[in-house]
Amino acid sequence: MRSFVVGLGRAGAGLHLPVLAKLRERTPQLFDDHPVVACEPRETVVPRPGLVVAPTLHEAADGLCPADTIVHVCTPPTQRLAVLSDLAALGFRKMIVEKPLTTDIDDLARIVRLRRKYKLHIEVVEPWLASSLTKRLVELLRGGRFGAAKSIDVVQNKPRFRRSLVRPGHPTAFDVELPHGVALALRLAGAARVTHASGTDLEVEGNVGPRMGGAAVGLRHNSGVHTEIRSDLTSPVRERRVTVEFEQGSAVGHFAVSGDDHHSQLTLRSNGRSEHVVLRDDAMTEWMFEAYRKFQLDGEQTQGFTFATEVVRLLSVAKNICAEPVTSPEPDAVASHAG
Repeated sequence: MRSFVVGLGRAGAGLHLPVLAKLRERTPQLFDDHPVVACEPRETVVPRPGLVVAPTLHEAADGLCPADTIVHVCTPPTQRLAVLSDLAALGFRKMIVEKPLTTDIDDLARIVRLRRKYKLHIEVVEPWLASSLTKRLVELLRGGRFGAAKSIDVVQNKPRFRRSLVRPGHPTAFDVELPHGVALALRLAGAARVTHASGTDLEVEGNVGPRMGGAAVGLRHNSGVHTEIRSDLTSPVRERRVTVEFEQGSAVGHFAVSGDDHHSQLTLRSNGRSEHVVLRDDAMTEWMFEAYRKFQLDGEQTQGFTFATEVVRLLSVAKNICAEPVTSPEPDAVASHAG
């Protein structure tokens, strides 16, 4: 199969291309010998070996066989519908789409119709779902070692000033990190509804990024578990932490905060005892490998797409709850709104 990357921004150039290079070396049987093709209209793209770049979709698609090509859609989420429509019209059917699938519930409905019309196979990027840490947490929840789960707390903090002010890309802080947290919560505790949500503006040196400072959302799962997810995009430190409280103990997991070190950590506490383990966890590479295997076997996973649409739906509800701009510096200091 061939790889076609649409958009060489942070996701395309910084995540997808390095992972593809790793996979092409590790599992060459998945790929043909041609270079990766990319579409990027900006003239600031740095040339690199094994990559051919064209400024338009039509030029980039020239010479590609849609049946044997996996398209990586790495444009901003507000452009998803237009790009997917153009790609479908060009004959492409196998697509990897960066999270979130979209940021708008109306566009989501249009993407669902587009998928049905053209019989698209869409895999939405969710590396946490392929994470070794997530697998361990799922085992704890299903195995009952510490009794039933009571609550889940997810914290996703990082400083994100320049990108939020110069090239927003994402409409709100709900669309940056929270798709990971919501997807994780659904995987761990099942279907849920939004109970409350809050958001803050980003303010620095007189510049304001509306609704880009941080976000928080509460979920009540059908299983009875309650989840709180918080993201502060003005934090001085990077942190991706999940805490699961059980009847007889707790589990605190830390996902890798960047691609610099592919390890996660898990600490288990029960009856005054503590157990700590470091896990090899190259989640993005594992997720991409599994996606390519699905495409190779032509095994579309409707469940995965439905899962991605549910993440968008829940976040849309959360954004509607706090549609009025809020300027409190801390996401979790904002009064919750009943959902």
